Amino acid sequence: MAISEHGPNTSLVLRGINDVIFEERPVPEPGPDEVLIQVKKTGICGSDVHYLTHGRIGDFVVESPMVLGHESSGIVYKVGSKVKHLKPGDRVAMEPGQSCRTCESCKKGKYELCPDIVFAATPPYDGTLGRYYRLVSDLAYPLPDNLSLEDGAMVSALFDHALPRLTSVHKMEPLSVAVHSVRTIGEVRPNQNVAVFGAGPVGLLCLAVAQALGAKRTIAIDIAKERLDFAKSYAATDIFSPPAKERDETLIDYARRSAEEMKQSLGLTERGPDAVDLIIEASGAPVCVQTGVFLVKPGGTFVQVGMGKPDVEIPLTILLVKEVLFKGSFRYGRSS
Repeated sequence: MAISEHGPNTSLVLRGINDVIFEERPVPEPGPDEVLIQVKKTGICGSDVHYLTHGRIGDFVVESPMVLGHESSGIVYKVGSKVKHLKPGDRVAMEPGQSCRTCESCKKGKYELCPDIVFAATPPYDGTLGRYYRLVSDLAYPLPDNLSLEDGAMVSALFDHALPRLTSVHKMEPLSVAVHSVRTIGEVRPNQNVAVFGAGPVGLLCLAVAQALGAKRTIAIDIAKERLDFAKSYAATDIFSPPAKERDETLIDYARRSAEEMKQSLGLTERGPDAVDLIIEASGAPVCVQTGVFLVKPGGTFVQVGMGKPDVEIPLTILLVKEVLFKGSFRYGRSS
C-alpha cells in the first residue's frame, strides 16, 4: 500500500479533566528493532473516557499532558535497520503494551504484570491518537488482505482456530482482554454456565469468547435494555435486567435480592448443572461485584475485569464459605 508523505504529528492530548487539545508533536525516529507507523484507525476505549472524565484509573494518575488512544492500526512508514519482516507500506494492527522482556513476570510469560511495561495511553506514556507512533516491530502484526485498516483496529487476526467466530468482529485489544479474562484467567470449560455483568464492548466479547469455547449458557446482565437486546442477538443465551433498588435497602441486601431474582427468573440453581460456574464482572460497578458473589456457585470462579471504584465492600463470609476462587484480570497476556 502506498504511504502518504511525511506530515505533522498532530496528536490528541489530554491536559486535564475534560481538557483535550490537538497538538503538534515531534515525529519519533524508530530504533534498530522498531517501526514508525502512520496511525490510520483508532478505537476509543473506556479507559480513554475514564482518563478524560476523571483524570485517573486507580493508581494510574494523569499528572502531565498525555496523548490518548491505544486500540489502533496503521501503515508502516519507516523500519529500523534490524527489521526484516516488515517494510514501508505494510498494513498492521498495533499491540499497545511493550514489556521489558527481562523481568520475572516477562520470563514466566505473564508480561501483562511487567512492572516496567510501557502501555500506550497509560500514565505517564503517550498513546496512539496521533499521526505517527513508534513501536517495537514484533508488536506490529501484518493484516491479511481480506481485512481493512478499520478491521485492524477492530479485528484480531492473531487468535487460534478455537475462536473462529471472533475473527470477523471487534477490536484486537478488547478481544485480547476478553480471551485473557475468560480463557486464561477464568479457565472456562465446555458445558459451563457463564454470567457476564456489563454488556458493553468488553462484556459482549467475553460472552462471545465463552460461547466460542463451548459454554452452555452465556448470561448477560445490564441495566440498559438496548445493550441487553444487542447481547441477546449477539452472543447471550439469556439476559437479565436487575430490579430497582428499594428505598433504604443496603447495597449488600440489594445485591442478595437481585441474585435471587436472577436465579428464579432464569431457572438457575445454587449447585448442579444449572448453577453459574463462572462470573465475569466487566462493569466495575460495586453492586455487580456483590451480586456476582451471591450468584456464583460454591467452588465457582469470579473474575474481576471492570475497573470502577478502587474500594468496594464485598460479602466476605459468602466468599469464604462458598470457597469462591476470586481472580483479577488485567489487560491481556501471552496466551490471549
